[in-house]
Amino acid sequence: MTTPFYNIGKWLIVAGVIMTLVGLMLILAAKVGLFKLPGDIHFGGKGWHIYIPITSSILISVLLTVILWVMRKLHH
Repeated sequence: MTTPFYNIGKWLIVAGVIMTLVGLMLILAAKVGLFKLPGDIHFGGKGWHIYIPITSSILISVLLTVILWVMRKLHH
């Protein structure tokens, strides 16, 4: 018989693995220049900076859509 804490522990481990993978993907994306695309907006002044990754967000959205579409087609 499993306790609720056992299930919570499993979900925390899964969440930690997912967060680690997302972090590694963000580091890799930054190294290949994903967040410095034309259309990404950078502006700021003395002591402040605002960054709006419009083009990078669209590219990531398209990639995730294609990946999820392929996974769905392979599953059925």
